[in-house]
Amino acid sequence: MPEKMSGPQAVNLLNNVARAAIALGVAGSLVSASLFTVDGGQRAVLFDRLRGVLDETVGEGSHLLIPLLQKPYIFDIRTRPRSITSVTGTKDLQMVNLTLRVLSRPDPDKLPTIFKTLGLDYDERVLPSIGNEVLKAVVAQFNADQLLTDRPVVSALVRESLLKRARDFNLLLDDVAITHLSYGQEFSRAVEAKQVAQQEAERSKFVVAKAEQERRAAIVRAEGESEAARLISRATEIAGVGLIELRKIEASREIAHTLAKTRNVVYLPSGNNMLLGLNPTLANSA
Repeated sequence: MPEKMSGPQAVNLLNNVARAAIALGVAGSLVSASLFTVDGGQRAVLFDRLRGVLDETVGEGSHLLIPLLQKPYIFDIRTRPRSITSVTGTKDLQMVNLTLRVLSRPDPDKLPTIFKTLGLDYDERVLPSIGNEVLKAVVAQFNADQLLTDRPVVSALVRESLLKRARDFNLLLDDVAITHLSYGQEFSRAVEAKQVAQQEAERSKFVVAKAEQERRAAIVRAEGESEAARLISRATEIAGVGLIELRKIEASREIAHTLAKTRNVVYLPSGNNMLLGLNPTLANSA
C-alpha cells in the first residue's frame, strides 16, 4: 500500500498542480489571443500599435498575430442591399419622392484605405449622401412627366453617376435601380384632371367623327337614290319609245294584211311612198 503523504508534502503537491493549471491557462490564453479566424465572404485588416494599419488585407482562414500589439478588424465583402429615399424637385419645379435600391460591396483590395478614411460603418457614411446627391442632380434634368415616360433613361443616368461617385470611396455597386416614384398630391390631382380632359377630348373627337361618317352615309344614300330615280326615268322613257314603235309596227302589219286580202287594190313600193291602183289592168294601161 502507498505511504500516506504528510501535510507539507500534500500542500506542495497542490501548489504544483495549481501552478501547472495556471501555466496551462496562460499558455492557452496566449495561443487564443495569437489566433484569429476570417470566415467565408470576409476580409480582415490588421492594426499594429507600432506601424498603424497594415497595407495588406488578410484573407479567409485562421491567422497569427502578436497579442497586445496587433488587432484584427473584420469586413464583410459580400454584396448587401440598401434603400435610399430622397425628396427632390424636377425641372418644372414639381416635388417627387424616389426610392433607390443599391447593391454595394467594398473593394477588397482597398479595405485598409476604407478603414483609415471611413471606418467599419463606411456604407452608413457614404451611400445615403452620394445617393441623395446623384438623385437630385439627375432628377433636376427632367420634367415630372418625363420621369415616367423616360424612366429607363433616368435609371441609366442614376446608375452611371452613382457608380462614378462610389468609386471615389472605393465602393463597388453591383446594381442600382429606382424602385419607387411618386408625386405630391397637387401634381397627382393635376395629372388626373389632365387625363380627364384628354378623355373628354377623345370622346368629342369620336362624336365629331361619328357625325361626319353619318353625313357621308346620308350623302351616299341620297346619291344612290338619285341615280336610281334617273335610271328608272330613263328606263321608262326608253320603254315608252319602244311601245310607240311597236304600235306602229303592229298597225303596219294590220294594214298590209288588209291590203293583201283585197284583189282590186295593188300597191308598189317606191321609197317611202306607195303607188296605188284599182286593178292590174288599169295599171298596165297607164
